[in-house]
Amino acid sequence: MSTVSLTLDTQELAQHYERISAAHQFKGGQMLIEELAIRPGEKVLDVGSGTGLLAEYVAGLVGPTGAIIGVDPLPLRIALAQAKGRANLSFKVGTADDLREFPEAGFDVVYLNAVFHWLPEKLEPLRQIYRVLKKGGRLGLSTGSKDHPNQLQTIKAQVLAREPYSRYLEASGGGMYRVSADELRSLLSQSGFAVQKLEVRPHVRYHPSPQAAIEFAEASSFGNFLGHLPEALRTAAREEIKRELEQFRTPEGIRREGGRIIAIAIRS
Repeated sequence: MSTVSLTLDTQELAQHYERISAAHQFKGGQMLIEELAIRPGEKVLDVGSGTGLLAEYVAGLVGPTGAIIGVDPLPLRIALAQAKGRANLSFKVGTADDLREFPEAGFDVVYLNAVFHWLPEKLEPLRQIYRVLKKGGRLGLSTGSKDHPNQLQTIKAQVLAREPYSRYLEASGGGMYRVSADELRSLLSQSGFAVQKLEVRPHVRYHPSPQAAIEFAEASSFGNFLGHLPEALRTAAREEIKRELEQFRTPEGIRREGGRIIAIAIRS
């Protein structure tokens, strides 16, 4: 089975993500940061920082006596993030499953906002995060719930099950590897964390059009939404998905309703 690709990102996708994430991932990330109660002077690691909007916000919370480092495997997005850098805020290319460059017990807080569902393997990243956290340090996770797929995910799966799209192997879940709340609780426990909070919250967003919904999915998936298909079939699949998304049009736009898991865990 194929896995999520890190080679499909483009400058256009990265810049589009920078524009649209402020209304989506950034707002959700602010709620996660509020749960973590980040304080001035703390050292923070943002795993999967993207273009750096949330890390920039956190830099304001930790202040000049604190620091935040953002890592992301996508060089084009890190390049956009680095333009936001300052004395207490830096970014580098890096992955969740290789945090060896960071010292043991070097951070008060580590968080992954809308990132965990992109990781095919979960335990090794969690164990590495455990290592770099100080004793009593906090881990924050905000991730899509496997038990609560949204309308776009459901429609996409139905379209790709049809001919001729079904001939092309796609990464599991379209590049996403979601977990249930129970699975996440188990993973955190196996990694040594004490779970402080874990809950599934309704997650509703609106897009002005089916095209906008698909563009958001393509940018936030760094090209993996339909990236396994040849370009001609990709165009045809987009059109089928757009037609079926119309049934979810409301006065506010195309409604996508799913579930998001919020978890706060402590290094014991």
